[in-house]
Amino acid sequence: SYMSRSASLDRQTSETNIHVSIQLDGTGQADIKTGIGFFDHMITALAKHSLMDLTIRAQGDLHIDPHHTVEDVGITIGKALYQALGDKKGIRRFGNSTVPMDEALASVVVDFSGRTYLVWNANIPRSRLGDFDTELTEDFWQAFASQAQCNLHVQLHYGRNTHHLIEAIFKAAAQAIRQAIELDSRATGSIPSTKGTLSK
Repeated sequence: SYMSRSASLDRQTSETNIHVSIQLDGTGQADIKTGIGFFDHMITALAKHSLMDLTIRAQGDLHIDPHHTVEDVGITIGKALYQALGDKKGIRRFGNSTVPMDEALASVVVDFSGRTYLVWNANIPRSRLGDFDTELTEDFWQAFASQAQCNLHVQLHYGRNTHHLIEAIFKAAAQAIRQAIELDSRATGSIPSTKGTLSK
């Protein structure tokens, strides 16, 4: 049922302290505070375009670098999403989206298969954007895929502006996730797999 498609998780390590609340059948409300401005902007876009409600509080060792915080937020969002999906009855399971952001174009395909795989075909030439290391974009989606137990393929077709390149990826991912986690009115609560299960 819609009511149960939510989860709250806390993750604490010596490096980070993270709280994530997720509601799959939301309206895209985002309340994100990670201490990394650009990353907050991207997670807000993720919530907005997936129509998931997301609350995130992250305190990390930003005096070292943003790496642990970004990766651990990816882990925690993925885990919360996996938990909120439950037995995955009635979901579409697959999603794909191609999104332009001015001169940039990105495609993301996702399968909530219970198997983890990230294919990353995205070359982001500039290494820094504000206080964000752009290579952390891949690390975030790798962490997310590993815990959401999904197969995620990311293709960055072209573009020039680093902000646009990364934002196109986040928006395409959000749209693909939105499709995949949506309850399919024709599936009437069956599990979308010939195996009869989508958990490991």
